[in-house]
Amino acid sequence: MAPRLPPLTTLRCLEVAARLESFSQAAEELHVTHSAISHQIKALEEFLGVPLFARKGRRIVLTDDGRYLAERVRSALGQIAEATASLGRRGRPNRLTISVLPSFASRWLMPRIGRFIGEHPGWEVNIESNPEMADFVRDGVDVAIRFGRGPWPNVQTEWFMDDQYILVSSPKLNRGRLPTKVSDLASAPLLRTDIEPWLRWCAAAGIQLPPPIGGVEFSDAAMNLQFVLDGRGIQLARRSIAAAEIAKGTLVQLFDVSVPAQQSYFLVWPQHIAPSDKVLAFREWLLKEKRRRK
Repeated sequence: MAPRLPPLTTLRCLEVAARLESFSQAAEELHVTHSAISHQIKALEEFLGVPLFARKGRRIVLTDDGRYLAERVRSALGQIAEATASLGRRGRPNRLTISVLPSFASRWLMPRIGRFIGEHPGWEVNIESNPEMADFVRDGVDVAIRFGRGPWPNVQTEWFMDDQYILVSSPKLNRGRLPTKVSDLASAPLLRTDIEPWLRWCAAAGIQLPPPIGGVEFSDAAMNLQFVLDGRGIQLARRSIAAAEIAKGTLVQLFDVSVPAQQSYFLVWPQHIAPSDKVLAFREWLLKEKRRRK
């Protein structure tokens, strides 16, 4: 005898509404109306004979029964998604999907990835440039590269590379008249960011300067670096992001001073899935590229 199940659409609505704690946000995620979510939840409550949500003012909160069911529905849907993603990868055995930070993708990975493709000419390489942590099941990602402190929950992590912050400028800044002494920075056009360790760099350089203020700031390091390449100012940058431009001569490092980044690059893949041959091949290639120092 087949098990008695509620309509599966009601369970999907429950999982999203419980996760977001909002019928309106659940409706946006599922591309339906607010009333459709309410109708599905009401139908599920009638099927079960218990309330799943309670209202507190304008907010909705899960009841104990709602939380109990939502947790199990989320786990079951996760297993289904993981199984379908796994089968999808089997159906495209030569496809490798990599999730990478935009700055690292554009300034470090893209100038090098041609060598990887050349070593694996029959592979289909898909690079997803995304600042958010990859959802390996939902997005079909095989491996990610992340910059942070690690480790992260529910994934396996492997240290890949440390980084340093250096001061960089375009050689055409101020018609080529670049600062020659650290003290010259007091009157130089310094570009601001919130994350670069300006005070630590100044301490290492033996100068006291307040962090730069004003001007434009971007959330992505590669976009900040473009301002420097355009000759609009001087900025601290991660060596990994600036190295290719320094090698080409479109950027120069000012002063032989660097400070270690307090974060590192990590390879990340799903926790309960052994890395595939494709992921292992990409890992070995990354380590080889790191040793090239280009």
